Amino acid sequence: RLKVPKNPLFVKRSRNFAIGQDIQPKRDLSRFVKWPKYVRLQRQRKILVERLKVPPAIAMFTKTLDKNLSSQLFRLCVKYRPEDSAEKRERISKLAEAKASGGSADQGKKPVVIKFGINHVVELIEQKKATLVVIAHDVDPIELVVWLPALCRKMDVPYCIVKGKARLGEVVHLKTATTLAFTSVRAEDKMEFAKLIESCRSNFNDRYDDFRKQWGGGRFGIKSQHMQIKKARALAAEEAKRAVV
Repeated sequence: RLKVPKNPLFVKRSRNFAIGQDIQPKRDLSRFVKWPKYVRLQRQRKILVERLKVPPAIAMFTKTLDKNLSSQLFRLCVKYRPEDSAEKRERISKLAEAKASGGSADQGKKPVVIKFGINHVVELIEQKKATLVVIAHDVDPIELVVWLPALCRKMDVPYCIVKGKARLGEVVHLKTATTLAFTSVRAEDKMEFAKLIESCRSNFNDRYDDFRKQWGGGRFGIKSQHMQIKKARALAAEEAKRAVV
């Protein structure tokens, strides 16, 4: 066996990783971290939802509006944001000043804004005043909105399910919002709004019967999946043997 000449530029420096010796290499220790309880709970909940069979009424909340339509919808929502508390205070103070100075307090036309709050939205749906209903996919408890798609379908009101109660809340100056509803839009937005309604109808109202039959969850973990594959292979091998005999 020939000895390969060593390159003097590269000197072997073996390290000792015993206690108090060389520094250990960086490793991913996230598996060993004791995470806060709320983090553990939300991770366990996510896995449970994947494993257990989820009824169709709840499973349909996982089928949300796609990214392009969502961004289009939220752009429109921002145009029809209701006034926040500071704007309301300013408006009321201006009216009070006008009244105090003896002038006529003309409030002008009622502004076209987006409606929010589950009770208010339900009232608008029942009166058929709502033209489009936007429902958040992650409302907790889900029972607050689980019946809303059925009501929208019955009253023939277009609806859509979007990601994020926080994102809906941001539109109406709140932390979170379960639902929003459009009652009307300005003339310049009518074309865009009509296209949006058409998309929501085809994606949600028209597919409601399909969603009612589709159960969610029931997905195995990685270990169970490997076991299933192993069993299937064993059965296939047995069948092949029988076929030969």
